[in-house]
Amino acid sequence: MDSSIQEFNDYRQKMNDVILSKDNLVLKRLWNLDTNTYDDGALDKKTKEMLGLVASMVLRCDDCIKYHLQKCHELGLSTSEVYEIFAVANIVGGTIVIPHTRRGAEFWEALVNG
Repeated sequence: MDSSIQEFNDYRQKMNDVILSKDNLVLKRLWNLDTNTYDDGALDKKTKEMLGLVASMVLRCDDCIKYHLQKCHELGLSTSEVYEIFAVANIVGGTIVIPHTRRGAEFWEALVNG
């Protein structure tokens, strides 16, 4: 696994553990709601992750982009599908999304090339 992917995953897990260890009911419920939102329902997981990726790009959250890219990779999205998602995000969000597309493309390459 690419070190940038491992570093992202390790940091995310470490800090999630710290936050959740504080036993804040609202934060625990929020984390649970987030997890359940992306489960299969009327929309399948793949569709929901693609929507999450577009929203994350438009909101310009690089950590969120990495998270959803990793989930998209785990769900078997192709590079062509990911670049169509990038295109939608750029149309919706405008040119301010371009730097996040670059970083997203870099992370996707690391995921694909291991």
